[in-house]
Amino acid sequence: MTASDYRKAFTQLNSKPVKKAKFLKFNQPKKRSCGYALRKCRTCGNVGAHINKYGLHLCRHCFREMALQLGFKKYS
Repeated sequence: MTASDYRKAFTQLNSKPVKKAKFLKFNQPKKRSCGYALRKCRTCGNVGAHINKYGLHLCRHCFREMALQLGFKKYS
């Protein structure tokens, strides 16, 4: 079970609150306080090639698409 689909079991567990609480205790993903997966791209959610400078929070792919709108100029 991945972190994105742990909520799929809620349909069966909604009628059993004690089992739902135990399920959430052990299967809910932890809140991240450090690591590369903490910083994600604002637009696409990619964790790789992240540009954090100037508070952009964009991956390099989205940055290339939005650079002119943000006021960056391409030299050469």
